Amino acid sequence: MGRFGAPHGVRGELRLQSFTGDPLAIADYGPLTDKSGKKTFTLLNLRPQGKDMLVVRLKDVDDRDGAQALNGVELYLARDKLPAPDPEEFYLADLEGLRAETATGKPIGRVVALRNFGAGDILEIAPASGGDTLMYPFTKAVAPIIDLAGGRIVVEPPTETEGENKNDNENPVED
Repeated sequence: MGRFGAPHGVRGELRLQSFTGDPLAIADYGPLTDKSGKKTFTLLNLRPQGKDMLVVRLKDVDDRDGAQALNGVELYLARDKLPAPDPEEFYLADLEGLRAETATGKPIGRVVALRNFGAGDILEIAPASGGDTLMYPFTKAVAPIIDLAGGRIVVEPPTETEGENKNDNENPVED
């Protein structure tokens, strides 16, 4: 649902990156937990600070040291507390474990995660033949069919375009 960032000031406020469609909607879900589900966090108030960043005050956190101790903690909500997705929608976590295959049914592997390193969502797939995981952009062009009921996702891996340099050492830059 989100991730705590650095403290904001000295009175216990801290930054919160919200992963909800509307960043302020994170407060609508009630108490959130850490990954283990053992530690609960209640948002008392929040205000926007940029695109998906908020400044929040938490119950039982009233100084900078308490806020600093939470830096980097990811926030979760039990799946049963989330609303059911609309038809043609899904939660990103629903992709994990799906068979990845080509449009012709050739196995590629299994989806192990959906990553985002800042430039967009990336499908991480463990290849059926083993080896290093494969990373594909999670776009409609690359993943045109998501069949949750069938347990599969159709992946059309992007092809290299003519003129791409496969090895940067082949054409070293001259000074």
